[in-house]
Amino acid sequence: MADLNGQPHSFLSALTAFAFLVSSSCLLYKPVIFTRMGNFTSSAPRLSSSACTQFVQDVVSKNCVVIFSKTTCPYCKMAKNVFNEIGASYKVIELNEHNDGRSLQEALAQMTGARTVPRVFVNGRCIGGGTDTKQLHQQGRLLPLIEQCCEASENSQPLSTP
Repeated sequence: MADLNGQPHSFLSALTAFAFLVSSSCLLYKPVIFTRMGNFTSSAPRLSSSACTQFVQDVVSKNCVVIFSKTTCPYCKMAKNVFNEIGASYKVIELNEHNDGRSLQEALAQMTGARTVPRVFVNGRCIGGGTDTKQLHQQGRLLPLIEQCCEASENSQPLSTP
């Protein structure tokens, strides 16, 4: 597709033209360039460092298995696949889709000593990343960790009375 001068259209030129048309009602021309870097933006207030740490602690304490992940990370996919193979349920926090993803990743770095993803927690304890998770599974040590968590949560359930 070409413009009136025979030049090929680009997405950027289309956006600039749109911005011109929209702003022409104000008799101003300002080229607008839209970019996306990092996490999705939002007008919601950001969590403080201590609130991020508290969020991580809360999620980890309420779930047997938690994976702090990014959707495009192959090591994150590796960790998820391990839990899928053994049929274990898990909670995923996709940092690149979370408004406070960068701050949460910094909190995880402070808590675990590693900034990389995934950060995998089982039974309240960080077991490492994707390679660590796969290795624990291959060594037969991952399933017992998950079973300990399941037993602990079953034992903590209040008994129902008729």
